[in-house]
Amino acid sequence: MSTIRFQALREASTRKPIKFEETGRKSILFGSNVFNDKAMKQYLTSDAFKGVQGAVQHGTKIDRKLADYIAMGMKEWALSKGVTHYTHWFQPLTGATAEKHDAFFETSYDGSDPVEKFGGAQLVQQEPDASSFPNGGIRNTFEARGYTAWDPTSPAFIFGTTLCIPTVFISYTGEALDYKTPLLRALQVMDEAATEVCKYFDKNVKKVTATLGWEQEYFLIDRALALSRPDLMMTGRTLLGHTSAKGQQLDDHYFGSIPTRALTYMRDLEQECMLLGIPVKTRHNEVAPNQFELAPIFEETNLAVDHNCLLMDVMEKVAERHDLKVLFHEKPFKGVNGSGKHNNWSLATDTGVNLLSPSKTPMSNLQFLTFFINTIKAVNDNEALLRGAIATAGNDHRLGANEAPPAIISVFIGEQLTKVLAELEGVTAGKLSPEEKTDLKLNVVGKIPDVLLDNTDRNRTSPFAFTGNKFEFRAVGSNSNCSNSMTTLNAIVAKQLRDFKKEVDALIESKDMKKDDAIFNVLREYIKHSKKILFEGDGYSEAWEIEAGKRGLSNFKTTPLALKARASKQALDLFSDLGIMNHIEVEARYEIELEEYTKKIQIEGRVLGDIATNHVIPTAIRYQNTLIENVSGLKNIFGADFEKVAKEQIILIKEISRHIEGINSKVVEMTNERKKANVLTDGQEMAEAYCDEVKPYFEVIREHCDKLELLVDNELWTLTKYRELLFTK
Repeated sequence: MSTIRFQALREASTRKPIKFEETGRKSILFGSNVFNDKAMKQYLTSDAFKGVQGAVQHGTKIDRKLADYIAMGMKEWALSKGVTHYTHWFQPLTGATAEKHDAFFETSYDGSDPVEKFGGAQLVQQEPDASSFPNGGIRNTFEARGYTAWDPTSPAFIFGTTLCIPTVFISYTGEALDYKTPLLRALQVMDEAATEVCKYFDKNVKKVTATLGWEQEYFLIDRALALSRPDLMMTGRTLLGHTSAKGQQLDDHYFGSIPTRALTYMRDLEQECMLLGIPVKTRHNEVAPNQFELAPIFEETNLAVDHNCLLMDVMEKVAERHDLKVLFHEKPFKGVNGSGKHNNWSLATDTGVNLLSPSKTPMSNLQFLTFFINTIKAVNDNEALLRGAIATAGNDHRLGANEAPPAIISVFIGEQLTKVLAELEGVTAGKLSPEEKTDLKLNVVGKIPDVLLDNTDRNRTSPFAFTGNKFEFRAVGSNSNCSNSMTTLNAIVAKQLRDFKKEVDALIESKDMKKDDAIFNVLREYIKHSKKILFEGDGYSEAWEIEAGKRGLSNFKTTPLALKARASKQALDLFSDLGIMNHIEVEARYEIELEEYTKKIQIEGRVLGDIATNHVIPTAIRYQNTLIENVSGLKNIFGADFEKVAKEQIILIKEISRHIEGINSKVVEMTNERKKANVLTDGQEMAEAYCDEVKPYFEVIREHCDKLELLVDNELWTLTKYRELLFTK
């Protein structure tokens, strides 16, 4: 088996960057394969184009007759680019994307008169069934249909020779079976709630859009080396492997010169992204060896989520052309930095204002403070739910494991803004005097832009940090679909804005307060109420963990614990009251996420047991036999004195035996615990059993395997080592 490792190393060491040439300027290529406004104006009638614009901008329903014209234009555009098939592209509750391709090609009943056909019916709705996707009990495989329905707010695009039409995925009875549907509902609720609050400051605002700019971290490994590791291929991470003597200690990879093969891959990837309208802008080396990051210009949240899902698929396909393997797992290698997907979130009005960006006028800054403080209050009141929205088996390796960020949700706003909130906290209850109002507006609120200019910075240990004109939700896992976190974040802020407006209106009506007085009074109470969530220090420290406990903040270090908040009464009421998800949809997602966690730990346990017993132990025994032969030979030469000469070899033989016994016994115990867990019928209990009773064996078994890696002859070791995986460029 060691020949596979060395063959892979030979392949990897002789790789040359493939030849790649950009075919044009990014500004010209951008969106070439997207059915965007430019393409629609060329291929649609005026009425059809207005129909799509109305759906995108105002949510108006597209008439079925117009849908026929839209489909006709979309088909002609696609055919002009060599497209042969179309698919409804959706996001089932697996975290990945899904598609079923149908050819435009059709014939008449007798097989004659072939024609390319695609009408409004095929565009607007399909019935892929897709019965094997996770559904949490919403539908039965044998009786319930699944439907995809066109989402006109996310433009169709061409990938390869297929026209991809972004869609939602729902059951026959109307429940959402995907990530997109709840997100769209949450964004609509956010629009309505934020627009109403904006009217306190600008009556001209008619729409508020939640924006998202994700930052995607990932590892790039030579494909041959990745294929030589069964654990990488089956689970996305290395379940064993001794850390390399050199890792990231010197920080020499971070922001360094990008390796040639990786850079060629990035250039190829960026060109594909340009064609697909994904506005990628930034690329750089990350902290760990062979770890990288790319980031786009921010977009409307639904489109940004679609683009991130599409990007992850494109990244893997482009990597194949370069003989590389992309690793999206949050912690593919022990001992070096893991990967996240930082979600930069803000709100923008149709008048061109970023609601989380301070301005030069006190009125604009009061608007900024309103949305700023309401967001903090929303996180404060729903921190457990927000933690549950990012809970996965992979993310558990980062959250709560002294790696950015911790499992405790807190908000970082910086020292200067903390002082601003302290000033606002001192606002007089009730009506403000003219002097106090002037002082607040000129000396507190009015000076915020100057405060932010030089005094805001990111706290890399904070899971939710304000960074000047947006909040950065740093705790999202690199392998996750952004929809989960964005649906939850937009939902909790929308609810908070609704509550804020009710309170302000009540003070204006019942207390006869002026608008500014009422706003200041409500914000003052929010600041007092939300103090526990604000933290400026080191999120990794033990002192913060103790302090957070005193403040009453949750600290869920494992997914089974964190997911309980997903099905709590608070969550059920929140999503139901806002019309984002009914109780059935919420509980279904809770069951699906528990099941997904259980299956991932189950698979990892099986793979680890297989590698440990079928790779590590046989290799160790083979080397041990060599040592035994050596000791026997020394005994023949030196007779009774052989133990002095063979002392080290004998110690090594005993040490190897100890680790072999440790692996065997722990694999058996782990297998028995899996069997116990598998008979449990309650999803929460099974997930907890895998987390608390099965998973702890992983580290024990790994420790024995990693010690053997150091002891066994390198020429015999079958598994590609960390130094080879991380430092082969």
